Amino acid sequence: VQLQASGGGLVQAGGSLRVSCRFSGIMFHNYAMGWFRQAPGQEREFVAALSRSGGRTSYADSVKGRFTISRDNAKKEVYLQMNNLKPEDTAVYYCAAERAILTDVPIDKARYDYWGQGTQVTVSS
Repeated sequence: VQLQASGGGLVQAGGSLRVSCRFSGIMFHNYAMGWFRQAPGQEREFVAALSRSGGRTSYADSVKGRFTISRDNAKKEVYLQMNNLKPEDTAVYYCAAERAILTDVPIDKARYDYWGQGTQVTVSS
């Protein structure tokens, strides 16, 4: 399994951005997917996660109501739509995959088996 994140960039506060993650491998539908982020000097933190079918989601409190995670199992991609961005959202965003049971929505980064290389999101004030 390989994950390739893309779509990061520079945006003004209040703006929107969508980051994407392409899954290379078989049986994408057997994996729960997550997004994490890491700002300079800080620990990697959970942002959002999505069950295998996309029917269940979980969000960090800091992004709830602003970010939306989704997936397209036919394209083997997962997305993070980020609206009303704030300077504190500035970080490298990583996608991750974990082979999971149908309803699982893992939020612990230690559970994830595969990680993408990250994409930089910078929000200017």
